[in-house]
Amino acid sequence: MPKTLKHSLSSDYLDAARLLSPKKKRKRVVVYVESYDDIAFWRDILNDFENSDRYFEVMLPASSRTLVHGKKSVLLQSLQSDQLGDNLIACVDSDYDYLMQGASDSSRKVNESPYVLQTYCYAIENFWCYAGALHEVCVQATLNDHQIFDFQRFLKDYSEAIYPLFLWNLFFYRANDMKTFPMKRFNENTVVNIVNIKNPQQALDKVRHVVEAELEYWKTRFPEYVEQVESQKEALQDLGLTPENTYLFIQGHHLLDNVVMKLLIPVCTQLRREQEDRIRRKSVHMQQMANELTGYERSALPVEVVLRKNVEYKQLFLFRWILEDLYNIFP
Repeated sequence: MPKTLKHSLSSDYLDAARLLSPKKKRKRVVVYVESYDDIAFWRDILNDFENSDRYFEVMLPASSRTLVHGKKSVLLQSLQSDQLGDNLIACVDSDYDYLMQGASDSSRKVNESPYVLQTYCYAIENFWCYAGALHEVCVQATLNDHQIFDFQRFLKDYSEAIYPLFLWNLFFYRANDMKTFPMKRFNENTVVNIVNIKNPQQALDKVRHVVEAELEYWKTRFPEYVEQVESQKEALQDLGLTPENTYLFIQGHHLLDNVVMKLLIPVCTQLRREQEDRIRRKSVHMQQMANELTGYERSALPVEVVLRKNVEYKQLFLFRWILEDLYNIFP
């Protein structure tokens, strides 16, 4: 072996050994999150902020008596701690708190503390459902790269359809009124039903029809609020919300279960069928066909699993805001 190469390998080995056995102990930074899914999400982000001086331990809020979950528990546990900052940070879903900009106690806590990180979009599910990643999700789930559906166009059109009603729902929440127009009612009026992937406009037209009827109800019931609801648009645009990306700011579970999965399931079903038909056509004999179909079935993955592992959302401007917040804490 040449001396220069041997020396290089030895140096690399010694450098690695020093990292494994640092002279000073690395500081542990505890990270409180809301749920088990959040552990994986924030762990992936925080990996890039670990170094020889610190490491992170992501967990649900500590309790001496019981398991605790949820945003309230995270904020209660972290904001009452004098360790917040140096040894403890909190990472939470924004829900409506980001868009409310301090209009509630929870919103003030989330937006004003530099050691409480937020998703900016409603929740981590909205990141999973990022339109620009959904074709790749289908490819990984079905092992078929045939693009048969325009997810970005659909979610843009869907966002524009629900945007006017979203403004009304958010208006009441920003006024600390969660009862007059609750989230549940908004979700019921923005569900996507069965989607014909060859003619998705049918599903969108139905959403538009329901939304228009619901809008008329609110305008008739509260005509004095119409101008105030409309006047929110400019401020919300400054926060990143536009008619075209409204889906990123609606309730995450609703988006996942009642919109995006309604698209992914029929698309992935069609893509799997295409691959299976191809195997049947090209197999020379029955045994080969059986083997190929078995191998394909083992290699393909459930779309829900792939969606949760999707990280293409890192292209989103909202994700870059999270990184900026982290760089401010851990330069």
